[in-house]
Amino acid sequence: MSDRQAAKGNLWARTGLALLISLAGAGLFKLLGLPVPWLLGPMTAALIRSNLLKGRYAWPSQIRNGGMIVVGYTIGLAMTGEALRRMGSQVPYMILMTFLLLLLCAGIAYVIGRLSGADFKTSLLGSVPGGLSQVLILAEETKGADLTLVTVNQVLRLLLIIVCIPLLIYSPLFGQHASEAAQTAVSAKVPWRGLFPNILVYAPLCVGLAVLGKKIRFPTAFLLGPAFGTALLQATGFHAPSLPLGLTDAAQLAIGTYVGMLLKPAQIEHKIRTFSLALLSGVLLLAGSIGLSALLTRLEPVSSATSLLSLAPGGMDQMGIIAHSIGADLSIVSGYQLFRTFFIFFAIPPLLRLLFRYTDRRAGNTAKVFPEAEGTEAPVREVDEGTGRRY
Repeated sequence: MSDRQAAKGNLWARTGLALLISLAGAGLFKLLGLPVPWLLGPMTAALIRSNLLKGRYAWPSQIRNGGMIVVGYTIGLAMTGEALRRMGSQVPYMILMTFLLLLLCAGIAYVIGRLSGADFKTSLLGSVPGGLSQVLILAEETKGADLTLVTVNQVLRLLLIIVCIPLLIYSPLFGQHASEAAQTAVSAKVPWRGLFPNILVYAPLCVGLAVLGKKIRFPTAFLLGPAFGTALLQATGFHAPSLPLGLTDAAQLAIGTYVGMLLKPAQIEHKIRTFSLALLSGVLLLAGSIGLSALLTRLEPVSSATSLLSLAPGGMDQMGIIAHSIGADLSIVSGYQLFRTFFIFFAIPPLLRLLFRYTDRRAGNTAKVFPEAEGTEAPVREVDEGTGRRY
């Protein structure tokens, strides 16, 4: 057997082990009656596994991408003509809520920066809601930003949102809507034979658009490509079949396992302080999102669950999965999450670069006027004893 074949066989073995552990996590969560078991169970199992069984597991990104294509198709199903018209009427509120959420993130970044002693660049990049991969790329390109701290803050925020949002939605705070809708969604089973023959057109379309979007660097290509393609083809009158429960469960497992493997606590220095402040940042952001969602329900006739999922600073794929599982208005949730995704992808990087250039310039001017701030003493010819000013 060649080295390449051996490596491939080893990859399959490690992937199989990861799958078995994720299935065990999903089964345990389902047995305990916890919300969204096929997302949270594998995520929790993967988080534990990735730190206990180092080097013995694998989860290729292609599996996670396949799960995102399935979720993208589900989002496209919800984008009917009526739903798109409703989304259009929400644009002013999307702009307002996105602005308020980003303003909240900037305030949290300032507070966390003062408490941790980290520079403002690192704190701000760690607090940007959503766009994990884009923010990490920007952090790599930003001089002076601590990539490790940015990653820890972003991943912990994502994990916190994914875990807490379902618990909140199923809690008495949001009434019985979520649990009743979830029971309805479970009881409405879709047979596998209902997929054919139309899925033979939609499946290659979704995969092709996902791959094409990735090549042209479209944001969240494996999610948005299938979503747009499905919505457009469906608009022509070509029926898009609903997906069986087993397929959506598999997509949740694929994404949940990937998210759970992102965090590597062993690679983090000053673990207690770093984790404490990252969790504080996530809790503040979650609390702010709950407040904004309450404001949105006052402004627009949407349910509290739909409002919270629309404004939760998690990934659009995870929020879409939860919205689908509880029967929330997926078109509204997708619209708000999509708007923020595009805004973060296209507007945030240049705005942050301008902000960091301004702060760097101010820091440079301060260093010229007060060189001792940089650790060097300015040459002193004379000191005014009354004011202490140096000349």
